[in-house]
Amino acid sequence: MTDLIEALRTPVADEGTGPVTIGMAVSRVDGRDKVTGQARYAAEHSAEALLYGVVVSGTITKGRIASIDAGKALAVPGVIEVITHENRPRLRSFDLFYKDMTAPGGSPFRPLYDDKIHSSGQPVALVVAETFEAARYAASLVEIAYETEAHETCLLDHVERSHKPSRLKAGYTPPPEPKGFADEVWDKALVRMEGEYYSGVEHHNPLEMFASTVVRGADGHLTIYDKTQSSQNSRWYVSHVFGLSKNKVTVRNPYVGGAFGSGLRPQYQLALAVMAALKLERSVRVVLTRQQMFSFGHRPETIQRVRLGARPDGTLTAIIHEALAETSRNEDYVEVVVNWSGQLYACEHIRLGYKLVALDRFSPIDMRAPGAAHGVHALEVAMDELSYELKMDPLALRLKNYADLDPTEGLPYSTKELRACYEQGAQRFGWDQRPGEVRSMREGHELIGWGMATGMWDAMQMFARASAVLHADGNLVVSSAATDIGTGTYTAMCIIAADAMGMPLERVRFQLGDSTLPVAPIEGGSSHVATVGSAVQGVCEKLQKSLFKLARKMPDSPFAKARFEDAEFAGGALRLRAQPALAVPLGAILAFDGAGRLEEKYMMLPNVLKQQNYMRATHSAVFVEVRVDEAFGTVRVTRVVSAIAAGRIINAKAARSQIIGGVVWGIGQALHEETQSDDRIGRFMNHNLGEYHVSVNADIHDIDVVFVQEDDRIVSRLGAKGVGEIGQVGVAAAVCNAIYHATGRRVRSTPMTPDKVMAP
Repeated sequence: MTDLIEALRTPVADEGTGPVTIGMAVSRVDGRDKVTGQARYAAEHSAEALLYGVVVSGTITKGRIASIDAGKALAVPGVIEVITHENRPRLRSFDLFYKDMTAPGGSPFRPLYDDKIHSSGQPVALVVAETFEAARYAASLVEIAYETEAHETCLLDHVERSHKPSRLKAGYTPPPEPKGFADEVWDKALVRMEGEYYSGVEHHNPLEMFASTVVRGADGHLTIYDKTQSSQNSRWYVSHVFGLSKNKVTVRNPYVGGAFGSGLRPQYQLALAVMAALKLERSVRVVLTRQQMFSFGHRPETIQRVRLGARPDGTLTAIIHEALAETSRNEDYVEVVVNWSGQLYACEHIRLGYKLVALDRFSPIDMRAPGAAHGVHALEVAMDELSYELKMDPLALRLKNYADLDPTEGLPYSTKELRACYEQGAQRFGWDQRPGEVRSMREGHELIGWGMATGMWDAMQMFARASAVLHADGNLVVSSAATDIGTGTYTAMCIIAADAMGMPLERVRFQLGDSTLPVAPIEGGSSHVATVGSAVQGVCEKLQKSLFKLARKMPDSPFAKARFEDAEFAGGALRLRAQPALAVPLGAILAFDGAGRLEEKYMMLPNVLKQQNYMRATHSAVFVEVRVDEAFGTVRVTRVVSAIAAGRIINAKAARSQIIGGVVWGIGQALHEETQSDDRIGRFMNHNLGEYHVSVNADIHDIDVVFVQEDDRIVSRLGAKGVGEIGQVGVAAAVCNAIYHATGRRVRSTPMTPDKVMAP
């Protein structure tokens, strides 16, 4: 009784940041560790007697290894071994064992499995030495002879042998069956447009190169620090490929220096590092070079054809969208490219098609907004072209064909605030001041153009688990095997937990990046907040109820006759809503119980039966101003307004940063990024940051982000969707449309480099 009275009299400390609620602008909880160098990445973890592996990359595109002479390399002081397909440790042989959780259909690449060469830059040997310098030098001395075969790496030269995907990637949705009679209606349409759009290869270029540090314990247990978007996916892969019990492998990725799709699948340095650790029974680190970062997955080269038919008043009568994309010889990598054209605008006659061309390249891989970055781009440029055919404002055309139901399936949207995106974005940009004529705005030697486009991305939710432990000192630790690739997962989960428990943010710690933690999906598709965040909220709600039950048992408890709904968690305490002065610190409740800690676990399962009755998506409206110097063909994107509807925003600061990052990447897609291939030798040539152009500070000017209010309880219990992808979708199209408004020149391929902008 005395303890309870003292607890009620003791004020709850308002520490540090004070109360944190969902939607606030919060600085990253991991920010200090990153800027002070305390955060350690995959190649920064040490181990006793650590060995260093350097990959030897193949120099042909297709064929086989005729012979390997490692004599000179082995003679270098400090070199321990040169591992090749001839002396590697045992690997499993069936394709199934090499399939990670996101693998497409087909036969995954197997590093150092045999003598076959499938693509340029393929790893053909691993030199392992006591020092990195010795391994790097020795790698240059390995002599390899090849037998070459004719290769095919040019998509444009092989469109005639395209095929429909026969082995579909998990989660891939093929184009729906045709709706109505799109071809016949297009043929008879009073207003028509037809365009072909080309997108070149883009490569991920995160700051952190792919690396794996394998720490071998005395008992043979492997603790692997890997650059990956899922520690559990990497553990799955290693366990299956090498036939190891999952209890013998732990994968950790507490910090990841950027990925956005490149880390969805385990990359080959992981298998090579494990291979060396098993063969030599030592700890091993393997880090790829920047050039080797261009030797695996990329955003695929794509050709698209769009045809739109309309009435003179702008009503769409037919949409036909067909796409052709590259894949590798051994896997059918697929993306959702054309489906967006059946979802964005109301239309009675729609036909969509998607085919692949197998080339002698490494399998493509997801890159930020995979499929949509290309597919929505083509549709939105086509819509702009149609608006000029109709002599109609581009925004008015989109509003004319606004879809209140999903046009293909007829499903209602879980939430859709796209109309508000149009309205708020246009107002912020000043779209109503836009002159309709091209080449009508100029300042000095630059033509000025205004363009806009729509963006759309899936709002996905997956399966996840979370655990939460409340300690007697008032600290809360929440755990899930989630990943933070720089997107702010640590902070978002801490906000959700702090909001649920009414605790100061500094009292909450979120653990992620460890394969031994509760199950979490791969971080991708803008699904992590809706998925892991819902699990975190769920486990905190279980914790609330357990604390409430304990509080009711306390002697003379004010909660004895209260219902759970009558109580609330605030200021690190449990209190009655009607009498907030009666607040019991959470630590006092645990002290009464005597356990010192309270733990709960939660399994989050999506409500599939409910969700399948809705179209679930995020939306955006992007407005862009460009300035074009015709004499040089240079384009400056001087102003962007991106209006976003992505459900409930968890961290306003991080979400805005995410959208800005997406806009920057969209500008890169529009103007800068393309990997050039010399198809005579089948190799990507500009495989460095000196020649592969990405947007830099001088390229980026004013970016304004508008979050439209939206709360979607169908997608997630939090009301949140996701903002990782939607920030990029539509940006390149808006830039293209602005260039046309400025110059009267339509550029139908990306990137829109000066030579294309200058072309008559």
